[in-house]
Amino acid sequence: MFRTFKIIWRRNFHHRMNKIVAWRIANISERNFIYILSIVTGVLSGLAALILKTLIHFVAEKLTHWFAVDGISYLYLVYPLIGIFLAVLFVKFVVRDDIGHGVSKILYAISRKSSNIKSHNTYSSMVASSVTIGLGGSVGSEAPIVLTGASIGSNLARLFKLNYKYVTLMVGCGSAGAIAGIFNAPMAGIVFTLEVLMLDLTMAYLIPLLLSAISATILTSFFMNESVLLHFAQVNTFDIHTIWVYILLGIFTGVVGIYFTRTTMYLEKYFAKIKNWVIRLLIGGFILGLLIFIFPPLWGEGYVSIATIFKGHGTDLLNGSLFFGGKENIFVLISVLAGILIFKVFAMSATTASGGVGGIFAPTLFMGAVAGYFLVTTVNLVFHLGLHEDNFALAGMAGMMAAVMHAPLTGIFLTAEITGGYGMFIPLLVTSTVAYVTIMRFEPHSVYTKRLAQRGELLTHHKDQNVLRMMNIRQLIETDFETLRPDAKLRDVVEAISKSTRNLFPVVDEKGILRGMVKLSEIKSLIFEPALYDTVWVKDLMYMPEYFISPDDDMEGVAKKFETSGRYNLAVIDDGKYLGFISRAIVFSKYRKAIQNSSTE
Repeated sequence: MFRTFKIIWRRNFHHRMNKIVAWRIANISERNFIYILSIVTGVLSGLAALILKTLIHFVAEKLTHWFAVDGISYLYLVYPLIGIFLAVLFVKFVVRDDIGHGVSKILYAISRKSSNIKSHNTYSSMVASSVTIGLGGSVGSEAPIVLTGASIGSNLARLFKLNYKYVTLMVGCGSAGAIAGIFNAPMAGIVFTLEVLMLDLTMAYLIPLLLSAISATILTSFFMNESVLLHFAQVNTFDIHTIWVYILLGIFTGVVGIYFTRTTMYLEKYFAKIKNWVIRLLIGGFILGLLIFIFPPLWGEGYVSIATIFKGHGTDLLNGSLFFGGKENIFVLISVLAGILIFKVFAMSATTASGGVGGIFAPTLFMGAVAGYFLVTTVNLVFHLGLHEDNFALAGMAGMMAAVMHAPLTGIFLTAEITGGYGMFIPLLVTSTVAYVTIMRFEPHSVYTKRLAQRGELLTHHKDQNVLRMMNIRQLIETDFETLRPDAKLRDVVEAISKSTRNLFPVVDEKGILRGMVKLSEIKSLIFEPALYDTVWVKDLMYMPEYFISPDDDMEGVAKKFETSGRYNLAVIDDGKYLGFISRAIVFSKYRKAIQNSSTE
């Protein structure tokens, strides 16, 4: 009964939507509709950011407001495990889908799924990440919100029957709106979308992104107070004579970025070997709880600790920890900061790899602030320069974003916008650029793209490569070739020639295995010799092709095989079985059409 009702409801819904789409096409121009939809996407993404950030801070504050500053709380050992457990239950038994690594999922959807993101991502990441982070998970809410915004944009665009080009644009609008809404930073939202999601920088894309980012920012600015947002007053004036310290900070954050990326990948791979999800949950929850117990700043997103540094109370990072008694000892502080830098990656990986849901955006900012504070404290200790901690904490955030995310511009604009001014623009540029150059020497891919690159699924800024990667080999296979058996005779070949419009004839055995091919140009002299029809066998005429294609090959490899071989048709073989042929003409035609569909005016 319920299933019947559901089918009827869906049919009626699609019927109504078709009418709405038809009316829209008749009455609203495509450009104006894209503008309207980008604003709607921005508002909904901003609303999602508002809900999640408020929920996380509400839960965290209710749980931690009674923790003693000068004492140790053993609840740090319990809460994170409970949060991950609730997230795992929700994902495993309600969502029943993998919702981790939000930004990587968006990149994969753009690259391999025609920008189609499942509808449950409009809410599932928010629910799972709220319990994970609210109960102490050492991850960020930005990636879940970005995935939520991207899903909102993708599903709205597909609801109104837009093509791939505009679905991708709405994915970008949702992502830009999410970042802009979280940080009250519209420029950072736009730059993040262009730099990390790799959308084209054209006016056709830029205006909708602007509308979405501005809409989200206005909404969240109206409802959020500054205690929820990552927001600081203008930091101290930049002194050009300290530029060498910012260069040193860029190198340092670049090295920390390498450690961040490689350690994250290693730990996630290690956890993935634990097949039992209960054991994986217990191990990850125990490690996370223990690390937070030792280093309380590892709790949650870390924005409270960042704010503490910017207020000039960096020694308060020792509150509630085993090291509280050493607050007045500079060497204890530096040692604790070093420990936080080392073990934040372990805490983050333990959270996500054991089943918690969250992203690396906030951990990157947190480690950047701590790295800047650590370096300036050390430099001040050694050289007695009296440098301001907040300047270097801010520059460290930009440097870590440039290193970990390979997004130097996002780091620059975000850190500039959250301070309400651009007085630190030069040191931000210097630190971000040096950090990016440093990590690129060792890590060509960001933490977002490394997994995709390893699987050959990475989207790039090279449109021709992207289009090739989005083409599906199985959809290009032609099967209108007459097949022959190895034990057939020349008479059978002549009969096949009379039926076929092709000049190639695959030779296939009874199990479908390709045994060779017969080319018309090589036997045409024989077909005019009737006396040979029953004495010449196909197995004597066939040859095995030097080049062939697997249906699992990527289109870049296929294009290279066409170029290398000089052939116009290549056989497609799957574990030895003949599937058909792919022709150079079909590939070129589909490629040209895909380029047109993905291009912007």
